[in-house]
Amino acid sequence: MQKVTGNRLAEEQSSYRSIMCIRWHHRSGTIVTMRRGGIICGTRGTKHIDGTKHTDELGERETIMALSWWERPIALTEAVVAQHTVKLAPEPDGERRGSVPMPHDADAQHATTSDIDNGTVSPEASGPTVRTAAPFSLVVVGDSLTVGCGVDDQQEGLVPDMARTLASIINRPVQWATYGRLGATMRRVRFRLLPQVKEQPDLLVLCAGSNDVMARRSAKEWRSDLTAAIDEAKALCPHVVVISSGQVYRSPALGRVLRKAILDMTDAQTAISKRICADKQVRFVDMTHYDTGLTDDEFWAYDNFHPSKRCYQMLADGVIAQASTDF
Repeated sequence: MQKVTGNRLAEEQSSYRSIMCIRWHHRSGTIVTMRRGGIICGTRGTKHIDGTKHTDELGERETIMALSWWERPIALTEAVVAQHTVKLAPEPDGERRGSVPMPHDADAQHATTSDIDNGTVSPEASGPTVRTAAPFSLVVVGDSLTVGCGVDDQQEGLVPDMARTLASIINRPVQWATYGRLGATMRRVRFRLLPQVKEQPDLLVLCAGSNDVMARRSAKEWRSDLTAAIDEAKALCPHVVVISSGQVYRSPALGRVLRKAILDMTDAQTAISKRICADKQVRFVDMTHYDTGLTDDEFWAYDNFHPSKRCYQMLADGVIAQASTDF
């Protein structure tokens, strides 16, 4: 059983605060972000504060923040407030792996292997899959969504919910495992988490991106890390699925203008991810605007930043509904 440590929670808080590293540049009238390697504009325009163009090799903007001039200082204020008020939920206790039994069909919903061995139910009546169906292996690698931040136990998180939904669809038992960390970016997935995977899963899911948005990682960096992570994942498993960033832009813990900026950056990241996944021939599951039908009170956990138990269930259903079409 893994427990959250002070250092791990501090890392998540640090990733969250990175989007708050916004400065108002009075002469250019833009919000700019302090990043490794210099200052990058955060407006729809693609110019540095010195007036030079800044696009990557595909002409995509480094950072995108569609704010009017009068909204920018508001976003800055909201970011500062959030930095001091948002208290993120830690990783919940519980095992990071488990299994879901195969759902019984109508003729054998009460049959077990022991029933067959004792002669209570014949193998024919119980169906051949009761005894012979091999477990389906599901591995998910990623950020705080992967490790169920916002609920009380790992069993209530996204990955076990995905396993339960998947088992009901494919009518097979499912063994699941998570490799995740609070605050993980796709770069951490690539270099730290994927190398930890020892299984040879039937389905490997990459679930990260929100922390890359909050860390203001550039389009070029995101493309490089996602592309490499997909390549590493495909070396472990022929069936890879990439899940988009979460719906941080909806968080009640953030101000309205700041949410608008985060939405714009998330949409830009999603567009890049779709192209990469299409090129790599892997399934991309876009949950950025997935409608769970839940109210805000139902959607969010107590920190107003991570999903609730009910929301994880709805998100799991949505992910598997899109991903399971390949099986």
